[in-house]
Amino acid sequence: MQKGNFILIDYVARVKETGEVFDTTIEETAKKERLYKEGEIYEPKLVVIGEGWVLKALDESLTTMEVGKKTSVEIPPEKAFGDRDPEKVKRVPLRHLTAKGITPSIGMRVEYNGKMATVRTIGAGRVLLDFNPPLAGKTLVYEVTVQKNLKTLKQKIAALIHRRTPVVEETKFKLTVKEKTVNIEMPEEAFYLEGIQVAKRGVAMDIQRFFPKITTVKFIETFKAEPKTES
Repeated sequence: MQKGNFILIDYVARVKETGEVFDTTIEETAKKERLYKEGEIYEPKLVVIGEGWVLKALDESLTTMEVGKKTSVEIPPEKAFGDRDPEKVKRVPLRHLTAKGITPSIGMRVEYNGKMATVRTIGAGRVLLDFNPPLAGKTLVYEVTVQKNLKTLKQKIAALIHRRTPVVEETKFKLTVKEKTVNIEMPEEAFYLEGIQVAKRGVAMDIQRFFPKITTVKFIETFKAEPKTES
């Protein structure tokens, strides 16, 4: 593995001190650890090594991994989300939250003065809010398996498209690459996706960034008339 490789990874991420799983790409694990979210897509994640799509310490360790071999990576707080800062823990009046329609509970994430915080304690008309990132001060352990190292230009472009449109099966997009042009024939189910125009622009920018020789990206949407029935 080296910088610039397009790889697909599965991982389970835990807090070392407690063993708590806080993130995973594996649906079975998400359900087992009660992390599963309806509508979330669980599948191997595309990472371009060196692009900062994962934590820097994890990104750097990917170059030492082999396809199909599970590797454990331990990341100390200073290379993850930093140490906890006691100055970022504040007591605020409960009424400031209830006035916004928020009924706080311990562990809940709330927005206060434009910043996200975790509710730590509630009592005597006051709430203790922790504005540190939830994983600040924690040592993280990632169990990572590189499932695939993408080799061909078409594989890499297909993965970039899927990254922007994960709800549509990757194989439903038809790709042709001719010299400096990429033609992407879109499946009908992608036409009406929320945010599809932003996704298309993102795909085009990704392709031209990683493959600068490609100067034109065309998206082809074909609408077929319904067959007429004889009356």
